[in-house]
Amino acid sequence: MTQIITSLAEISDRYDALFVDLWGCVHNGVTAYPEAVAALQAYRQRGGTVVLVTNSPKPRAGVMEQLGDFGVPADAYDTIATSGDSARAAMLQGAVGEKVYFMGEWARDEGFFEPLEILESPTQITRVPLAEAEGIVCCGPFDTMADLDVNRADFLYAKTKGMKLLCANPDIVVDRGEVREWCAGALARLYTEMGGESLYFGKPHPPIYDLARRRLAALGKSIPDAAILAIGDGAQTDVLGAMGEDIDSLFISGGLAAAETKTIHSPDSGLLNDYIKREKVSPQFTIGQLR
Repeated sequence: MTQIITSLAEISDRYDALFVDLWGCVHNGVTAYPEAVAALQAYRQRGGTVVLVTNSPKPRAGVMEQLGDFGVPADAYDTIATSGDSARAAMLQGAVGEKVYFMGEWARDEGFFEPLEILESPTQITRVPLAEAEGIVCCGPFDTMADLDVNRADFLYAKTKGMKLLCANPDIVVDRGEVREWCAGALARLYTEMGGESLYFGKPHPPIYDLARRRLAALGKSIPDAAILAIGDGAQTDVLGAMGEDIDSLFISGGLAAAETKTIHSPDSGLLNDYIKREKVSPQFTIGQLR
């Protein structure tokens, strides 16, 4: 059974580093949560290290810029690991071929195709129409509010051609303010259900955790998994991913699961336990909102 807490400070002294989700925990896609920012600042002031671990398809620099726009100050975190960087490295190593069909919003996701300095001999990637593609790079739906079935015809064609779909963001949905939107993970799930092969690099899959550990190492930090706490509002991403890495987790019930757990300030304990049992996850701790 998960332990419900009311502040990060109740447990933070047990951990030397935090792997913190962004959307639904630190900001809502529009603006920062002041209490969450203050909690992370206080943790760092006590000597802890904060790694923001996000399923954003953006490169690290793009997420940093976005955080500034949302009002998340630089002193609230030490470094960032993004699903986009993990997936981008795989794409530039030829995971889905040289000629790719891109799904997403180009004005937002153009940075995904920028060079990655850590690769010495990257594959030369060319964006082409689906009929000419060797694989699919999916940063998200063309229309985040549209019925996913509009993609079935293209996915059927891609499946028959044996194309792999590289998913830059495993999240299924995200709440932008008060509006719930589809993410790339929903498309990857549909493609898999239709018999296609989807490749994942963000939470809950291992590559992004490997990247987060490399980010810690780049800071000169050697921190064992037992001294890391993962924080997030996604049962099937943040909590499940932490379980797979044998890392403790703090579940934010007031994010994606706010309605199911009736979270305002704190969750209803009975509904919370029903929810995590249904999701088949076991976070060590739960809090309504990060504070």
